[in-house]
Amino acid sequence: MASTVGVIFSSINEENIPELTRVRSMGSIPIGGRYRLVDFALSNMVNSGITTVGMITKNNYQSLMDHLGSGKYWDLARKEGGLILLPPYSDETEILYKNRLEALKGATAFLRKCKEDFVVIADSDAVYKLDYSKVIESHIKNNADITLVYHEHEVVKSHYYMAFETAKDGRITEIEINPISGGIKKNYVNVMVARTAFLLRLIQDAIQHGYISFGRDILSPGVSKYKIYGYELKGYYASITSLQKYFTTNFDLLNKNVRTEIFGERDVYTKVNDSAPAKFTETAKVKNSLVSDGCIIEGTVENSILFRGVKIGRDTVVKNCIIMTDNIIGENCNLSYVVSDKNSVIRDNRTLAGCDVQPYFIGKGSLI
Repeated sequence: MASTVGVIFSSINEENIPELTRVRSMGSIPIGGRYRLVDFALSNMVNSGITTVGMITKNNYQSLMDHLGSGKYWDLARKEGGLILLPPYSDETEILYKNRLEALKGATAFLRKCKEDFVVIADSDAVYKLDYSKVIESHIKNNADITLVYHEHEVVKSHYYMAFETAKDGRITEIEINPISGGIKKNYVNVMVARTAFLLRLIQDAIQHGYISFGRDILSPGVSKYKIYGYELKGYYASITSLQKYFTTNFDLLNKNVRTEIFGERDVYTKVNDSAPAKFTETAKVKNSLVSDGCIIEGTVENSILFRGVKIGRDTVVKNCIIMTDNIIGENCNLSYVVSDKNSVIRDNRTLAGCDVQPYFIGKGSLI
């Protein structure tokens, strides 16, 4: 693989899911029982042979730092390169960045020091598997200036997004931002490849012209100016654009085919916590659920995801729920379509219910 450096946005699009990002960055949102969202982009990079990754931080990144540590769980604890946390501002200012372009401006000092020829830029708000080395191969083959990764799916108009039109050779002929018409489109998944020197020139040009949006000011008008190609991401892809989307994405992982696609062949790495195995008492009944280490189950759990250290009391029924780390649910409770953040306590004889399109959310450290 050509020498490549990675850049990951850990805090972009936090406004899409404020329930979970009030106390953490986007990348450190727990998912799938033991993972964080950032694990997918970071593991994709490591599995693609990228050994230098810059992680752009912003607000509430303490939990992200605790999770990433030195990067050893991703084999990124290195004397040269490895995992590097980048501050949320540039050398010239101490003001936090407001958008993607400002964040890239703040990362220019890091990129200038890198000797790698190519850069892969990715967000940490999606679940997917992609070999970035194949994207770079396509980028080189097409002699492209920029390669944008897309996935074909039904558009969601509730948030900012970009859709493409491509020629037969894959070159992007038009970029639509928040198009009015619906239907299945080639949607940008916020993964981009470019030569490092070319990206630095783009950023410098943006600074000189006072641009504020990478998509509107650079990519969209750049279709006629630069060689911009698309690369299709096939298979499963889910972007966390709302609490409801977070809910459904977790439950997609209960599907064996999705789990095999995401976690098979190449590993998804994460921080390892040494916990005791889950304990199931004689009264426990568990069906179609992901149960993590350290859980103690005395009641009924169906179609749910339990993170580490969750305790389910006797005669309690938990269905279609996401229960995060160290939750304690008392006896004789009934929970349905509930998302409970970390360290919450639900006392005995409580009944809580939401629905699949609007799950009932319990904030971190709550007592009910």
